[in-house]
Amino acid sequence: MSAKIEKCPCGSGKKYSECCEPIIKGTVKAPTAESLMRARYSAYVTHEIDFIINSCEEGEGLADIDKKATEDWSRQSTWNGLTIIKTEKGTEKDDEGVVEFTADYTLKQMHDVHHEVAGFKKINGEWKYVAGNIITTTVKREGEKIGRNDPCPCGSGKKYKKCCGR
Repeated sequence: MSAKIEKCPCGSGKKYSECCEPIIKGTVKAPTAESLMRARYSAYVTHEIDFIINSCEEGEGLADIDKKATEDWSRQSTWNGLTIIKTEKGTEKDDEGVVEFTADYTLKQMHDVHHEVAGFKKINGEWKYVAGNIITTTVKREGEKIGRNDPCPCGSGKKYKKCCGR
């Protein structure tokens, strides 16, 4: 995937091979909570689902992750950008940190901004995603509205009202 990606999807302005890719591939550890957050966003863009799962704290929350749904969201979305709003702690010297961010994406002609306040914890010297508080946003359609009698955009050949419009 790195041959196709020059600039890092996380918005750092660095090359992917010098920014998030080494963290995703496991050749270096994320030095801060923010760097892990950036790598997690880049993993969604590059469809590195195992990294997303493996960068979570083990426990109850990890069992709730639906790998297929996560992969579908990753692959079916157009990722438009990551914005780090603020960080609290999460430096190389800390054991806990918080990163507030937005991840802008488009899925099935619907533009959305995932806004989250995410908690991170350093476990055995490695930053892990612990949990997030999602801040709800308004979803906006991109493009024309699909009519009930229009062909379904999923490609089934059925009318929208008989397929995904149910």
